[in-house]
Amino acid sequence: MKRNCLSLMIGALLASGPVLAQEAPQAAPTAGKSVAPTNLDSITVTARKREETLQEVPVAVTAFTSEALDRMNVQDIGDLDALVPNLTIYAARGASSTVTAYIRGVGQSDPTWGADPGVGIYLDDVYIARPQGALLDVFDVSRIEVLRGPQGTLYGKNTIGGAIKYISRGLPTQTEGFAQITVGNYSQLDAKAAIGGPLGGADSGLRARVAVASLNHDGFGENRFNGQPVSDKQINAARLNLGAYAGDDVDVQFALDWIDDQSGMRGSKMLAPNPFTPAYPPMDDRYDIRSGMRNLNSVETKGASATVNWRPSEDVAVKYVVAKRESDSEANIDFDSTPVKVADVGGTYTDNQVSNELQLNYDAGGRVRGVVGLYQFSGEAGGQIRNNFFNLQFADTRGKVITDSIALYADWTFDLTSTLKLDLGARYTDEDKRAIVLNRFYADATFTRPVAVAADFDKTTSFRNVSPKVSLDYQITPDIMVYGLATRGFKSGGYNIRANAVAVPRSAEPFDDETVDSLEVGSKMAFLDQRLFLNLSAFHNKYKDIQLSVFTGIDTNGDGVDDAFFGDFTNAGTGTINGLEVEYQYLPTRHWLVTGNLAWLHTRYDEYMDRGLNVADQMKFTNAPKVSGALNVEYRTDLARGGNLSARVGYSYQSEVWPTTDLSPVIRQQGYGLVNAGVIWRLDDAWTFSLQGDNLADKAYRTTGYNIPAAGTLIGFYGPPRQYSLSVRYDF
Repeated sequence: MKRNCLSLMIGALLASGPVLAQEAPQAAPTAGKSVAPTNLDSITVTARKREETLQEVPVAVTAFTSEALDRMNVQDIGDLDALVPNLTIYAARGASSTVTAYIRGVGQSDPTWGADPGVGIYLDDVYIARPQGALLDVFDVSRIEVLRGPQGTLYGKNTIGGAIKYISRGLPTQTEGFAQITVGNYSQLDAKAAIGGPLGGADSGLRARVAVASLNHDGFGENRFNGQPVSDKQINAARLNLGAYAGDDVDVQFALDWIDDQSGMRGSKMLAPNPFTPAYPPMDDRYDIRSGMRNLNSVETKGASATVNWRPSEDVAVKYVVAKRESDSEANIDFDSTPVKVADVGGTYTDNQVSNELQLNYDAGGRVRGVVGLYQFSGEAGGQIRNNFFNLQFADTRGKVITDSIALYADWTFDLTSTLKLDLGARYTDEDKRAIVLNRFYADATFTRPVAVAADFDKTTSFRNVSPKVSLDYQITPDIMVYGLATRGFKSGGYNIRANAVAVPRSAEPFDDETVDSLEVGSKMAFLDQRLFLNLSAFHNKYKDIQLSVFTGIDTNGDGVDDAFFGDFTNAGTGTINGLEVEYQYLPTRHWLVTGNLAWLHTRYDEYMDRGLNVADQMKFTNAPKVSGALNVEYRTDLARGGNLSARVGYSYQSEVWPTTDLSPVIRQQGYGLVNAGVIWRLDDAWTFSLQGDNLADKAYRTTGYNIPAAGTLIGFYGPPRQYSLSVRYDF
């Protein structure tokens, strides 16, 4: 496996850690000798775009501190799947850093530029519009917040299922940092490091922080046709933050981030023989393939932002954020996973976005406080998807989608009494989408000689939406709060960029926006002198004009049999989602910590029109397990000579899942459980040693797959196998 120079650079930084610590002033200890856990009522979140503690905000939100993420061995946001109730998140089909996310049964699995995600991903207040590169790796993070349910009022479109907020570490006032090396099976070699502090002296008002990561492991499987690894990992990432502070009233912060993912294609398992390739029967290994396509899965994302904070008075804070993000991706997906060119697909994706947000927060310590804001977004996403079917039919999808959106929002809290609070919010969104599409058929696999046009259009559509929110929360006792919430989520419509307007004319018409109207009641409670925390929520959602990505078969020769297909997009109709969620944290003694969650989800289609018939009873929601949950038990103790030791074991479970809209019973994943464990030894305030293991029973489970009858394709993509690792970390 190739090792790049960034790994060596970080390794050198680790070796020089003690020297850096000697040269710089000592910061406050980061590890500490106490093993007391962080109580939920001390975790700060910004779910309502102002700082509040987790237990006082009337929103279903799960938050993880950096320490908690380390303890649970969260390597990227996909690892949050079992730790958050009703969250399903994984790497998209055939990719390693393209995210598919669902919360409470609401999301979007289509990663093309014509479809918007249903769960918003945010990096330090900046929305990441496209799923490519959005499966963020966890390094140098302050905390991660997962907001469940529609977040349309404060976070806008494409948060119809919820939002995931990644908050990186802030700029320190003293020199501090860390360096970490991790080794594991599959030749894992990860290196992470960061350093930050004042520039030009403690009183200069200038601060900086730089963080880098190099994440590598060999493939879980092999391409048996050419010997190349599949499901390997090769990711480099870096972040740079600069801040200028003019006293306590004004500061300006600049941020740069970069991710380069060269991990190669994911392995997949043929779940049934392909009738078109009888010479290549299914293999036993769940990651091995026999593809004749080049091992290609390249994703590069870059972002830059500037944040201005101005506090004209003790009561008012003004924030302005301007950001630009771009990404470039290139990937090959062998749908049949054989050397025969049955369904070979290659694609390039590009994305550019610019956003501006002006926000005013008011809090005079009285009975009224809140936030108003103005948000603007401009984005252009496009690319080309090249399809080779049976080495006889060659077609591509080419074009782009241009989005211009502006929104005005407000969210205010009114203290009706000392214990009863009313929260009112609303967001108005005005959005235009322009789709430029040219889909053609070609004479050969060079895609240079077009012979026919499937779709050629340049169309614009507009969407207007008001997303209101109202909530009441009542503080029964200082430790028990109950709330009720009504809110709406909105995701704009658009055009199917893979349309075949010649065969199916309606595929070139715009699809409608979708909405979720949600009613929720919940409570946040503490008992036993705050040794037991219990958070409950129950919700009822009405889901309208559900956007679904499907495969539609086409009869190209008139014999009555579908011999081709195209990627279609439709509004399915309406559905109802009901659910219950429980989160708990229990400290029976100072040494033991029990945490976990339990979720129940019931989804059904009320209307699903297909060729004039309501087939709702035959359809099922995807990525919506009826029952899921997790239990983690941790033992902590201080050591006689300083430092501390902690050990944990965790179990997570989810019931049956239908990953794809075609409802293939073979791709369907039956209920399964995963076992994880870890031991962390903090030698002192500087050195930490960690031994971690994931999927210790080596459970085979599918996250998604493809079922394309016209190509005889039936394949599944599996989650990671058993993995174990050893880490050494130095904090200074």
